[in-house]
Amino acid sequence: MPKSKVRKKTAYTPPTDRRTPVKVRAAGPSHPIYKGVMFGLMLLGLVWLVVNYIAGDKIPFMMELGNWNFAIGFALMISGLLMTMRWR
Repeated sequence: MPKSKVRKKTAYTPPTDRRTPVKVRAAGPSHPIYKGVMFGLMLLGLVWLVVNYIAGDKIPFMMELGNWNFAIGFALMISGLLMTMRWR
C-alpha cells in the first residue's frame, strides 16, 4: 500500500486588524458618599416600614397611601441592596 503524503502546516499568524489590548486601571474603593447613600436607602426603607406598622394610621399622608407604603418601603430597601453590587 502506498504511503500517504504529509501536508505541511503553515505557522499561525494573528490577523493584523486586531487592536492591541489596553490595560484597565484597577478600580479603587467606593466613595464614602456612595456607601452613605446605599446604607441610608436601606435604613430609610426599614424605618418607613416600621413607622407604617406603628403609627401608619395616625399619619395623614401614610393613611392616604394605604398599601403603597409597603411598596415604597421595600423599593427603598431593594434599591439600597442593588447598590451593594457596585460597592467596592
